Amino acid sequence: MLGREDRPKPTPAPAIDDRHPNGHAGASQLRREIVVALRRDGPASPEQLGRRIGASRTGILQQLKALEAAGLATRQTVRHGVGRPRHLYDVTDRAQDLFPTNYDGLAVGLLSAIDEVGGSGLVHDVFEARRRRLASVARRRMEERLPAGPSLLERVRELAAIQDEQGYLCRAFFDVEDGVVRLAEHNCAIYEVAVKEPAACSAELDLFRDVLGADVVRETHIASGDRSCTYRISESPPALGR
Repeated sequence: MLGREDRPKPTPAPAIDDRHPNGHAGASQLRREIVVALRRDGPASPEQLGRRIGASRTGILQQLKALEAAGLATRQTVRHGVGRPRHLYDVTDRAQDLFPTNYDGLAVGLLSAIDEVGGSGLVHDVFEARRRRLASVARRRMEERLPAGPSLLERVRELAAIQDEQGYLCRAFFDVEDGVVRLAEHNCAIYEVAVKEPAACSAELDLFRDVLGADVVRETHIASGDRSCTYRISESPPALGR
């Protein structure tokens, strides 16, 4: 559904040869072990991490530099008496996206709780309130990015761009075979919610109609077992005058 509030995603760490010098593990696996160790045990030096994980200091340091360059780790210089200062590394807030999450489970649980408190009517009201908010955001974006009096295809393409940014693998196209505009979502970014709560898909359909000011008909449906959610879109017929 349009408008998922995503946090900024971390920049992926630079690609590194997957063969580690000491034969410990591939670079991606070693990098993950470093991040987990820092989150679990706190700031550590390359030497400390090497002992915990069982990898060479050189390999550890290589991965720490990659994580630091990607904004996923930070380095602090600590002086302790005479001798060279020690560098301690720790994960940053951006590294949170590297750890397991259960947002689908949370969303489904919240909807179940809402249903228990207020029944299906309250669930519908929640989706309706969110639809109104998202529609306002989408209309504002279209006003900013589209020329005055945009065509239906232009409006649908902009909506598809918004949906694609939210992870729906979305595209808009003019189907020359039957002469209609279609929007296709090849991924459902809220699949677990959509399967358990039909109001989510109903809200998306209403949202598209509202934002486009058009007649929107769903032809295929991922939550029903299809490979995509496809929408046939056409201009709404003019209202009949009295």
